[in-house]
Amino acid sequence: MPEWLIERGIGETRAVLVEDGRIVEARILREGVVPAGTILEGKLKSVGRNAVAIAGGQEYLLPRGAPGITQGARLNIEVTREALGGSEPWKRPLARLTEEPPRDAPALQGREVRSKELDDAGWLDLIEEARSGIVQFPGGELRISPTPAMTLVDVDGQLPPTELAVAGARAAAQVIRRHGVGGSIGIDLPTVEGKASRLAAADAVDAVLPKPFERTAVNGFGFLQIVRPRTHASLFELAADRAAFEARALLRSAAQEVGAVRLAAHPAVIAELNRNPGWLDQLSRRTGGLVTLRDDPSL
Repeated sequence: MPEWLIERGIGETRAVLVEDGRIVEARILREGVVPAGTILEGKLKSVGRNAVAIAGGQEYLLPRGAPGITQGARLNIEVTREALGGSEPWKRPLARLTEEPPRDAPALQGREVRSKELDDAGWLDLIEEARSGIVQFPGGELRISPTPAMTLVDVDGQLPPTELAVAGARAAAQVIRRHGVGGSIGIDLPTVEGKASRLAAADAVDAVLPKPFERTAVNGFGFLQIVRPRTHASLFELAADRAAFEARALLRSAAQEVGAVRLAAHPAVIAELNRNPGWLDQLSRRTGGLVTLRDDPSL
């Protein structure tokens, strides 16, 4: 039976849906990032088609505007897409006007576990997929490339074209769910002859990817586009913010030690840790010893 597991780490909380011993869906909630579903009290900074509200020192775009609200007035907003960070730090989070009172986003529901249980389900493999953008499947591999316009999934392999198109479409749908990819997604499948083969590839996506989503048919060049709700950054997008991503991963590993800990890492990772001294304090409390840092450009 599918079960959500939650690991509360330093700088982030990790949540995975495990089915038959394998992670089928995952989220990383970053410390300091207001999650989608949160309702905030703020002030309207600008009106019109590019309406902007400020809440908690953060600017939020209001794609639907704020009809009936004057500039500078107080208002309540619900966060609909959290700050993405990664390769798109300039993109502001999105929100909508609401009459509901301020509240936190719904809490994650699941069984709280330690690192080992997530590792047993394949957490480290999942993180390596996010880092590399390469995911293997029987007979082929996927290469995932987040771009400002869409996330692109390239399918390649050794199977005959029709088999590869179907297997690749199925694997792509699994990865989209597994890594929390939302927004516009393009899947580049091998070109196949005949409408039946293209329909089979599209059906493979429909069989794996949970609703809601919209998709096109597979065109004659083997391209399929999917649009899913995008409320947060995917794991691939988070991994693109390499220094912060690796700093939190290093803290997760170090938190399993006992006593004094010396962290050696690339200077960019050490700089990220120094920017967040609270993370090091938490690590010291968890390990029960002093935490020191050493930068090493060779790492």
